[in-house]
Amino acid sequence: MVRIKERYLLANIIYPPDARQPTGAKVPDVVLRHQPTVERVTPQTLLRAIRDEVGLLFGDLGRGALEGTLSVKYLSLATSTFILRCRRAHYQMVWSALTCMDRVPANGGRPCIFRVVRVSGTIRKAEEEAIRQARQLILAAKDQASFGSQISQSLRLQQDESMLEVVDRDSDFDNAVNEHEG
Repeated sequence: MVRIKERYLLANIIYPPDARQPTGAKVPDVVLRHQPTVERVTPQTLLRAIRDEVGLLFGDLGRGALEGTLSVKYLSLATSTFILRCRRAHYQMVWSALTCMDRVPANGGRPCIFRVVRVSGTIRKAEEEAIRQARQLILAAKDQASFGSQISQSLRLQQDESMLEVVDRDSDFDNAVNEHEG
């Protein structure tokens, strides 16, 4: 009996900073890059987009190599994460197609980057990496948010101190003017 060798690719959808986002926003950078995917992306549309990209890059040979072997095993729009399964001999084609894709495969999809995080021989290891990565993102967002709040508090204190100095100078100036007039 022959075992079919497969590879599982764990990939993230990362969004570039939005030009419409105000610069003074209090949303951490980690959260901005790892946003949920709000478009209606289904496993079928994702597979179709990957197959089309493989067809552009490798022609009919690449498209035929992936026929029947490429599948989406996990898709989370909330974390913008998915796991693909393909044959071991063709995982590099899938990886290169994901690297070249620049939009979410939906009607009017946003610009994005598809980043392959892990290539594994078993789906279990890919799932463990997805869980580990989600925990790291949550901790990084918390750290960045708390660091941002510390910075904003120190900036507010500095601003309050400078305002007190201005008020003191203004009151000294007013007192000097009153003494001079009086």
